[in-house]
This record gives sequence, C-alpha cells and structure tokens, in this order.
Amino acid sequence: MKENLNPYAISQLQFDQAAHYLKLDPGLAQVLRTPKRQMVVSVPTKMDDGSVKVFEGYRVQHNIARGPAKGGIRYHPNVTLDEVKALAAWMAWKTAVMNLPFGGGKGGVICEPRKMSKGELERMTRRYVSEILPIIGPERDIPAPDVYTDEQTMAWVMDTYSMTVGYSSLGVVTGKPVSLGGSEGRHEATARGCLFVTQEACKGKRMSLRGATVAIQGFGNAGGIAARLFHVAGAKIIAVSDSKGGIHNPRGLDPIKALRYKEKSGSVVGLAGTSKISNPDVLALKCDILIPAALENVITSENASDVKAKIVAEAANGPITPMADDVLARKGVFLLPDILANAGGVTVSYFEWVQDLQNFFWEEDQVNAKLETMMKRAFREVCETSQKYRVNMRVAAYILAIGRVAEATLVRGLFP
Repeated sequence: MKENLNPYAISQLQFDQAAHYLKLDPGLAQVLRTPKRQMVVSVPTKMDDGSVKVFEGYRVQHNIARGPAKGGIRYHPNVTLDEVKALAAWMAWKTAVMNLPFGGGKGGVICEPRKMSKGELERMTRRYVSEILPIIGPERDIPAPDVYTDEQTMAWVMDTYSMTVGYSSLGVVTGKPVSLGGSEGRHEATARGCLFVTQEACKGKRMSLRGATVAIQGFGNAGGIAARLFHVAGAKIIAVSDSKGGIHNPRGLDPIKALRYKEKSGSVVGLAGTSKISNPDVLALKCDILIPAALENVITSENASDVKAKIVAEAANGPITPMADDVLARKGVFLLPDILANAGGVTVSYFEWVQDLQNFFWEEDQVNAKLETMMKRAFREVCETSQKYRVNMRVAAYILAIGRVAEATLVRGLFP
C-alpha cells in the first residue's frame, strides 16, 4: 500500500484516529476537522532589477473556538495550500495541548528566499501582510516566524500592520526583536521546550540525558539551538545536518563550532574532525535520542524500520508519517509528537503576546521557568491520556487537544 504523503491528508488521518476514541458527534467532528477560513493572495513585488514578480501567498485559520488564531509564516519554494492547511490544523491542536487561549493558523508564500535580497524580501513581506491584513490582528490572528522567516521578518509584519491601522500594535505578531516588544527567551523557546519534554521522557525510560547520544536532522533555528542546549545539558551530539548534508562523529562534536562553521561556509559539511553523512543516514544512526528538526515526511514507512533511537522528539512539524508511527511503535520507540515536543515556541509566543498587551515585560529566567512548568505539565497530561486510552503519545496528544477544542465548541454553541 502506497503511503499518502500529502500533509493535509496526514493531518486529517491523525485527527480521525484520535476523534474515534472521543466518540464525537459526526457533525461536531466535521466542524473540528474543517479549516474555518482559507485566504489565497497575490503578492506582486518589485525586484531589484526593476521587474515585478507575482508570488502566491496563503493564510489559513483552522479553528478559533478557544481564542485568536496563532501560527507562523513560512517562505519556501515548496509551500502549498494543503501544507499550510495542515500546519494550521497542527497549530490548533498544539495550542490546545498546551492549554493556551489560542486557535490555530498558518501562513506561507511560495518563493525562494535564499535567492532574494533583503530588499526584495522586505517588499514581498510588506505586500503579503497588506493582503492578509483584513484577517490578522492581536485579537484575530497573530503570526510568528517559521521556515526562512525570522525576527526581522516579524518586525516588517508589525510595522506594516501598525502603519496601516495608524498606531503601533506590538501584539499583532510574535517572535519580534526584543526592542520591538519581543520576549526574552523566544529565540530559544522551541528548542528549550523540546529539551524539557525530552528530559521527562528520559526519566520515564530510566535513562540519563547526561551522556546520551543525540542525532539532529536539520540545523536551522530549532535544530541548531537544540544541539547547543542538549550539549550544555550534558548530552553527546554525534550528528547534525542541514539541507546540504550532515556531519558525524561518534565521540561527539561541538555544536558551537558547527554553528560558526556553517555561518562562514553555508553548511556544516566539512567541519574538521567529522565525517560527511547524508540526511537519510542521520535518521538511521544508532543513538539514544533522534531529533527531526527540518521539514515534513522525513521518516516514512520506507525508512522507519531503520530508526535505531530510543526516543524520537519531533522538533519539526509533521516529520513522521502515520504509517511510520506504527512501525516505530512496534519497535518500542518512545515518540514525543510535534504538537508537544515543539510547542515551546508557541508557548513563549503566548508569553510575548501577554507581555505586549500588558506593556509589562519579564526577565529571561522568568520566561524559561514558566516554559518549563507548562511543558512538563503538558507532558504529564499527554502521558496520563496515553495510559488511560492505551494509545501512543501522538494519539494521546490529539485526544487531549481535540477534547479541549470540542468542549469549547460545544459550550459556545453553533451560530446563528
């Protein structure tokens, strides 16, 4: 049986698997699995050579029963509407797993950001924001960074929105520079949250994180910072990779040196004291902890049997397919699903939004302490759900999340 790798189809299947256990009314289930709002926009942009190029952009709001939509903006040549719909759904369940007063949203523009100048990216971002502006705002939909977007991108989003409405609106977007109302600790939040739940998983497996071997596929914001934080926590990073390939040293490598080398050369490949390794081979390495931190569908039914890790923590969104989930479960791999493992980013985004609305800002140690409390609480709740329903951690996380959104939807009722 050939596996369906369409991310939206996967997100729907994951929903159906969990909703089955909740015995939802069919009408309610249909409401919860259907995106509330989908916007497709044309983004004409003046390029540096004077020509005009028209990009296609999206903003999807999956569910807002528990609060305003929340989700990143992704710039990538392979962005599709189905991918953005899937990511918006995953955000809806992620915010519910963390018990945040948000729904789920996501945005994206089909482009090749690595081949665009800063000026071109700014002009494209501002036009994209102007096109989706009617449906975003601090009480409506709060974007954030994602693949190939960063603090600078979010500053442009905030400024474009603010100039249009006529006043500075700090809370319209999160992941901003601290100088524009960003939160201390936000840059490391996704990776730090992943570290906290992995520490809890290690306790459950009765193994120590200190000395544990870790392989990380993806060396961007989430993967690169995770490598450093896990290294500081005493783990041994034996492999990391980026889009151009990976590096391996079974005795351990220094992620700080790898990061500096990548900044100079454009890739981790070639770092002294390491051997070159392919991205698929990173996933198949013998290690204690594997962290997929790149894009979707990197572990499928075809290569899941090659995974030798004891714990897999999904720092990326959707890196493991449903059929691969089944293979890993049979192998006894402890899975930390994306809607739990990488929820640190949206949790500190929530902290940033709260700080912006209050105009009162916290120290980094306060942010990290609150994040640790919330990540560990969510881990316990997912574990308890897993034991109650006798299901794996992904299905348990979905049962917990869908149950919370279903309750909010039922209490609110159907308008009109």
